[in-house]
Amino acid sequence: MSQAPSADRDGIRAGDPGSPGHREQVLSVMGVHVRLAGRTVLEDVSFELGAGELTGLIGSNGAGKTTLFRVILGLQPASRGEVLVAGRPRSRRNPLIGYVPQKFLLDPDMPLRARDLVALGIDAHKFGIPRPSFARPSRERRERAEEMLAAVDALDFADTRVGLLSGGEQQRVLIAHALIGRPRLLLADEPLANLDLRSADEVVALLARIASEQQIAVFISAHEINPLLPVMDHVVYLAAGRAVSGTAEEVVRGDVLSRLYGHHVDVLHVHGRVIVVAGAPGERDLAGHELRFPEAEAGEGDWAGGTVEPGGAVEPGGAATVGGAAGIGEGGGAAGAGEGETAP
Repeated sequence: MSQAPSADRDGIRAGDPGSPGHREQVLSVMGVHVRLAGRTVLEDVSFELGAGELTGLIGSNGAGKTTLFRVILGLQPASRGEVLVAGRPRSRRNPLIGYVPQKFLLDPDMPLRARDLVALGIDAHKFGIPRPSFARPSRERRERAEEMLAAVDALDFADTRVGLLSGGEQQRVLIAHALIGRPRLLLADEPLANLDLRSADEVVALLARIASEQQIAVFISAHEINPLLPVMDHVVYLAAGRAVSGTAEEVVRGDVLSRLYGHHVDVLHVHGRVIVVAGAPGERDLAGHELRFPEAEAGEGDWAGGTVEPGGAVEPGGAATVGGAAGIGEGGGAAGAGEGETAP
């Protein structure tokens, strides 16, 4: 897996893509820049994801996580740079990409069972009226839905209305919905938000198992790195639109994050958890200059000095709704994040 900034500049030695043990490359993000409303949201972001790997996308509110997902999904054009999925330029409604939305809006009284929602993912990347077999699902369609429900351990509540499921159960159904199109890349936007600790751990373990068993690249955005640490192969850490990537041991270090943020950062390990501590305003950076906190000044971050974990307010990720053949959002599990998604 490659990293940005480069190994020479930041002293990070991530896996060499040319080494014999390197896995099949699924996603390549190369020098991506994005400017929105005159503001640089992403700056020279580069990394790679391999088949069978689970990678965490970590950053505070306003760091650019949702914008990066939108670029990968083809919903947000990049000012410059390139994104390849399975070696090809990414396109809108790409069936090689599965997407699990951050928010899911559904009336609890809507008569839509978990298995019905999963089956919608088969045609989620298409527009128009569902084919006639939708009314009476074909044997193949039923078998595919059953297979995905089993893959996420959701058979026990397959006939329950989606609106009545718990948060953890809904996440399993949404993951199955995204997987039914057999994608090569699975994007999960804040899947742990609003889950209790047990449910969050179960979802993380499930996604890690799916990455390994189905040999797909799983990319999870989160504010909090600790739930991902036991299973995460790599991390892409975003701060103020810039990124660094590699293993957690290579990236989540005081020297690396200090260079990424542009001011002094300490990384503490307490009882198996990682805590990132930023210097307070008025202190000096590594070059002796007074520290500044652009994220806090812009009102977009959760940096205000003191102790900060990669957590905080939920980044605006848009809401997905069920509608017709599209299933979830505009593109559903097969490709789209939905037009309701907003950039940070």
